Amino acid sequence: MATGSVLETVTAEEAHRVIDAAAAKATEIGQPMDIAVVDAGGNLKAHVRMDGANIGSITISINKAYTSIAFQCETGDLQGVTRQDGPIYGLSDAHGGRLAVFPGGIPLVRNGSIMGAIGVSTGTIEQDQEVAEAGAAAF
Repeated sequence: MATGSVLETVTAEEAHRVIDAAAAKATEIGQPMDIAVVDAGGNLKAHVRMDGANIGSITISINKAYTSIAFQCETGDLQGVTRQDGPIYGLSDAHGGRLAVFPGGIPLVRNGSIMGAIGVSTGTIEQDQEVAEAGAAAF
C-alpha cells in the first residue's frame, strides 16, 4: 500500500456545515432548495433536498457544484461567455451535458486553495446564488 496522503479537500463535517448554512438561508427567504457539496475532485460529498424542493433540481444542484470545481469559478461567471455569441458557446454540452452555466455554484476556498464547491437549485437564479453564497460563507 502506498504511503502519503490524499489531496486536501472539504471534510464531511465542513460539507454539512455549508449545507446547514445554505438551508438556513433558504428557509429565511422561504424557498426550499436542493443543496450539494462536492470535494476537490468534483465528487459528491453531501446533498440535501429540502422538503418542497424540486426533484428535478437534485441533479442540477450537483452539476452546479461540479461545474464550479471543474472550472474553478462561480457558475454565474460562465453565463456570458457561453451564450450563443460568446467565445465558448456550446460549453454547456461538454462533459455529457453535466455542466451548468448559470448562477448557484460557488467554489469553497480555504487559504487561497479551492477545496470543493457548493451548488444550489430550485429557486430563481438569484435565490440559488443567494443561498449558495450563504453556504460558501460558512466554509
